[in-house]
Amino acid sequence: MPFRLFRLSLRFVLPLALVLGLFAYAVVPLVDNLTLHWFIRDLDARSQSLANALQDPLLEYVPQKSEKKISQLFERALRDERLYAIGFCDPGGKLLYKTVTYPPSLGCHMGQEKGGKTPSLVSFPQGSLHVSESLLEGDGQYLGKLILVHDMSFIEKRSADTKKYIIVLFAMMAVVISLITVVVAHLSWRNWISSVKSILRGEIGPRPQQRSTPPEVRPLEGDLRVLLRQLNIERRTRDDVTHLWTPEKLRMLLHEELAGDEILVVSNREPYLHMRTRKGIEVQRPASGLVTAVEPVMRACSGTWIAHGSGSADRESVDRNDRVPVPPGNPSYTLRRVWLSKEEEQGYYYGFANEGLWPLCHIAHVRPVFRSSDWEQYVAVNQRFADAVVKEAHTDDPVVLVQDYHFALLPRMVREVLPKATIITFWHIPWPNPESFGICPWREEILEGLLGSTILGFHTPFHCKNFLETVDRYLETRIEYEASTISYGGKLTQVEPYPISIAWPEPNIVQPSVAECRSSIREEHGMPLDHLLAVGVDRLDYTKGIVERFQAVERMLELHPYLVGKFTMIQIAAPTRSSLDEYQNFEARVRMLVQRINSRFSSGNYQPIILKAEHHDSGQVNRYYRAADVCMVTSLHDGMNLVAKEFIAARDDERGVLVLSQFTGAARELHEALVVNPYHIEQSADALYRAVTMPEIEQRERMRSMRALVKDFNIYRWAGRMLLDAARLRQRERITTKIRSHSRKSLRRVV
Repeated sequence: MPFRLFRLSLRFVLPLALVLGLFAYAVVPLVDNLTLHWFIRDLDARSQSLANALQDPLLEYVPQKSEKKISQLFERALRDERLYAIGFCDPGGKLLYKTVTYPPSLGCHMGQEKGGKTPSLVSFPQGSLHVSESLLEGDGQYLGKLILVHDMSFIEKRSADTKKYIIVLFAMMAVVISLITVVVAHLSWRNWISSVKSILRGEIGPRPQQRSTPPEVRPLEGDLRVLLRQLNIERRTRDDVTHLWTPEKLRMLLHEELAGDEILVVSNREPYLHMRTRKGIEVQRPASGLVTAVEPVMRACSGTWIAHGSGSADRESVDRNDRVPVPPGNPSYTLRRVWLSKEEEQGYYYGFANEGLWPLCHIAHVRPVFRSSDWEQYVAVNQRFADAVVKEAHTDDPVVLVQDYHFALLPRMVREVLPKATIITFWHIPWPNPESFGICPWREEILEGLLGSTILGFHTPFHCKNFLETVDRYLETRIEYEASTISYGGKLTQVEPYPISIAWPEPNIVQPSVAECRSSIREEHGMPLDHLLAVGVDRLDYTKGIVERFQAVERMLELHPYLVGKFTMIQIAAPTRSSLDEYQNFEARVRMLVQRINSRFSSGNYQPIILKAEHHDSGQVNRYYRAADVCMVTSLHDGMNLVAKEFIAARDDERGVLVLSQFTGAARELHEALVVNPYHIEQSADALYRAVTMPEIEQRERMRSMRALVKDFNIYRWAGRMLLDAARLRQRERITTKIRSHSRKSLRRVV
């Protein structure tokens, strides 16, 4: 009997595999042609954009015959990895300026196709190159033409990736169809085979009168179509930067991929606090990068946010179930508050989380402190929040987004009660190397807790690699490094990088102009309008490199004394964790350093450093971003650091310079910033001086590039990628469960 079923299965599977192979063989050349057409069109657009950017400086340099400046301009443009060479020809067809990579055989006269059209794709000994030319005219006079040459070799690599994906897609289709075929073999072969072939050919219509499928096949028919559609959506949306991710696009994704699914967010910090003031109860937004990132996502997808209620009037503002709708005035989701005693907050938050895990993961020269009493509170509070998740869940398979290092144990706790839940844990701070993490006395318990997650996200691939190596060092697991998965306790955890970002400002939001901000901020601090201004925005934390930043300011003024009286650094530093000795000592050190530097360089009302150690809301911070000439982000170790991206988003005038620490996740994305090692004081001082003296044209080039990246890779894309991965895994699990169920029923019928 088994041999007969196997033989019957082969009669179906082998012809199907042959047909799929022939179809794939026919599709690949078509995809190659389409890919080539798309890339050439993309390069035409890129060439036109670059030509427009180079036109203004060339109109200035060409009449002056400034060969050095033109060469420098061309060399800066060649930083684009796809741009191969640049040339400029005079009206007579003579090649005046060119880069060293310019093909000698190209000259100034490109070949002509029939009809006189200039080809964009030309073959050279160097390989296939995309060539475009743009006329340069000034004051109605023809000055010459600019020739841009792009390297086309990257198309071969992407074509190979496309071919690989097609092969994998067809292979997955073959595997899924083969599994269904085995189930078919246990039932009525003739009817089942006919039905499955009809499904694949699309001959079965949506109307009931058109169906000829046996009743037991119909549940699988819909699932197969959903799986194939989901694979197509996954291909189209993976690394999709051609369309801007917006709240509407995220809502559409949730409607299509997670329709009816429940979404819960868990974090220590709440997005809104109700505070008791002299004017009554006021609603405040906390100074938190996590809240800045996650709150726009919750506005887009609704659901419930579970957090610690820490506001002085929080208890007065909730209903009997400790819930309150937010945002105030226009509620779009529910905030569920969890209450902690002073002892629990001291042990769980200030103790284990911020005296233990925070310095352990940041490696910022502050020794982590671990106490058994703190650990006990950490376990208890994690269990408290896990219980709240289970209570708030109205289904047995919610989507739970767990935020940050405060809840390393919660994923496993929730998994034990809700095994069907999809748990996405995002670790907002760096993950250290295995040796450093080994300092933690409860390292195995933390790793086991995190591996209760379905998806575990970090900011960078480097942090993912550290986590995989840490698990490999301290737990017995099966790790697939290429797939970035960990199998532990019969469950699979996907470990992926999801670089976090911000919500791009809406175009219809009215805000003061850059000129108004520059003028008002300087007037408030008694500065002239042309006064050079740098800004830093951080919590008063020892990981943010504030001391090193001030030392760089001091060194710059030593090296360039003419800037004394003309330059000021304003540091916005919100106090944080003030009950901890390390933070008290750090704040005292910062204030002493500011006092020393100011006493050295101050004169009259002038101060080189202004420390504003107080809370500022987002609107106030945005005014400083728009008023500043420079923003300094000099973290000693950081997961991402959203201040860098907030500054870029605020500069719609395409001015301003970002000085960025190489030890931030943002430095891996924002290559046009002035990236520095904050421990190297002279290097930071030189970068700061370069920033305040940078020409406007270079500022615009750098800022325009960074703004395009931050706009495309925004917070909705961050959330969308995680939720899309979750939807893919949920759909796959549901289909697998149904297939197994039908297989068991079929086997029982055969027996």
